[in-house]
Amino acid sequence: MLPRAAWSLVLRKGGGGRRGMHSSEGTTRGGGKMSPYTNCYAQRYYPMPEEPFCTELNAEEQALKEKEKGSWTQLTHAEKVALYRLQFNETFAEMNRRSNEWKTVMGCVFFFIGFAALVIWWQRVYVFPPKPITLTDERKAQQLQRMLDMKVNPVQGLASRWDYEKKQWKK
Repeated sequence: MLPRAAWSLVLRKGGGGRRGMHSSEGTTRGGGKMSPYTNCYAQRYYPMPEEPFCTELNAEEQALKEKEKGSWTQLTHAEKVALYRLQFNETFAEMNRRSNEWKTVMGCVFFFIGFAALVIWWQRVYVFPPKPITLTDERKAQQLQRMLDMKVNPVQGLASRWDYEKKQWKK
């Protein structure tokens, strides 16, 4: 929400970062005509924007604005809602509703994780050389037997856990 409001200030006709000044005719000081829907956003932490949502009113909306100046008890519920919609773009309930953006984010995350897994698989199959022969189970067993025969580190290491008389690991 905050970046959208910041960009609306930057991209506004009034200049880089400055808000345009409005006259009673609904035109900016720069001479350009305002759009019927302004570029301001009512947000939860800034619920009352300086400008109404809709600035150019048709005959029916102008008559409703005149009726607004009178007693509000004479207004129907639909007219009150229409007046609210002229002033604000969204209600608090609409501002606070949850978006489904998390689904898109999680979809992108899982897509890139899957793509990375495919790249890793492709590299293991086609790019990396085959495993050296010393990593086979047979060679590992031979290396372990050789270390036991040489009695490598007999005090605290591997040879200290081997029973040389029974030819098995100590329990």
